[in-house]
Amino acid sequence: MIRRVITAILRLTLRVYFRRIEVTGRENVPPEDAVIFVLNHPNALVDPAFLLCLAPRRLAFIAKTPLFRTPVIGYIVRALDSLPAYRPQDEGEDVSRNVETFAAARELLGRGIAIGICPEGVSHNEPRLKPLKTGAARIALATASTGALNVKIVPVGLYYTDKTSFRSSALLHFAEAIDIPQIDLDPDGTPPRAAVRELSDRVEEAMREVMLHAEQEEALGLIDRAEKIFSAAEVDEPDEEQRLDRSLHLRQRFLEGYSFYRQHEPRRLDDIEVRIARFEEELKQARLDPSDLSLPPTAAHTILQLLAQVFTCLVLAPFAAVGMLFHYPAYRLAGYLSRRLGREHDVLSTFKILSAMLLFPLTWLTVALFAWVFSGWMAVAISLLSLPLCGYTAVRFFEEIDRFYGSFAALALFVLRRRRFVRLLAERAAIKREIVALGERASPRVG
Repeated sequence: MIRRVITAILRLTLRVYFRRIEVTGRENVPPEDAVIFVLNHPNALVDPAFLLCLAPRRLAFIAKTPLFRTPVIGYIVRALDSLPAYRPQDEGEDVSRNVETFAAARELLGRGIAIGICPEGVSHNEPRLKPLKTGAARIALATASTGALNVKIVPVGLYYTDKTSFRSSALLHFAEAIDIPQIDLDPDGTPPRAAVRELSDRVEEAMREVMLHAEQEEALGLIDRAEKIFSAAEVDEPDEEQRLDRSLHLRQRFLEGYSFYRQHEPRRLDDIEVRIARFEEELKQARLDPSDLSLPPTAAHTILQLLAQVFTCLVLAPFAAVGMLFHYPAYRLAGYLSRRLGREHDVLSTFKILSAMLLFPLTWLTVALFAWVFSGWMAVAISLLSLPLCGYTAVRFFEEIDRFYGSFAALALFVLRRRRFVRLLAERAAIKREIVALGERASPRVG
């Protein structure tokens, strides 16, 4: 029961924090076999929350031991059947006790519960995959070698468009499962080191294919800027639904060729960067985002769309005002606390979410208390039902305002300076073609 409540709260929190969440590859997760999920780890406690809420299997995590001693979080990780990982970098930990953890993991697999592991061993903000720990391979090989279970390792990739920003987007992708063979164990009952290393290398290679792995920091910075352009360009493609997995694939293709071109044809990359910078400056002068550029079917259609947005904003405005009035202090305090406590980039979202999960319910309970004192239980029920809805309405209201401003600015540019509008639209499409062509030309030469 507690697990269901925690999962429901986390699922709702993720859906509010992220504007769009995509899950792909669920068909790659075996429904019956013993499964170990291996997940990249760029965003602290947000990463396992995604896997917990969206994986098609019940699972337990192997988590670092300091989490078990943390107030509130320790209670949650225990309620989710998590197992402790004893790491050398955690002061005072006895790493030999991992033998107990591995045995407990095998027992859970035998009961049909999947295991979730972040094999990098630490959350980080680097653009590349860190060297993997061998725990997942050791558990998988030891479990498979009993002959009682078919064991699979499923690589899982998490991709965030902007992991620290409220209402950004995220993709969770389950890759094809890796079959684990039966092998002869060493006399002490552990898998041979060579077999562990070989399987860990296979897992690392598979994880690189489902995440954004960049050896050069500057490559990731360039593709971040380009992505805003080519993902916006996909909106205008009538036969295509914009999807994060295509965005990730395009980024991967670009990164594959970056090293080659930086070494052999740096001028090509420099030209692309100059072109992107020039386009960004023109958009800034026009006060537009790349996503605002879309050729309207007709002027009447665009005007009707703007009127519909105005009507939506008018309807939402009174509820949004209530939501903003009551939630703004908690919102500001949550932002302040997250900046103070989450100074590392990879844990900022975690502290934002945890602060919000604490402060917003505290706000609702405070208002409910005043409602009970002055008006009775009916007012308590109304406040507890209406305040969360008004808070979410405030979020949607400001998103609609932002959409309206972008649509209006784009329409004004289209009507008053049509040649400039069309030129910007064509330049956005040309930059996307250049990025795609770069990946296609480099791909056969790389790897």
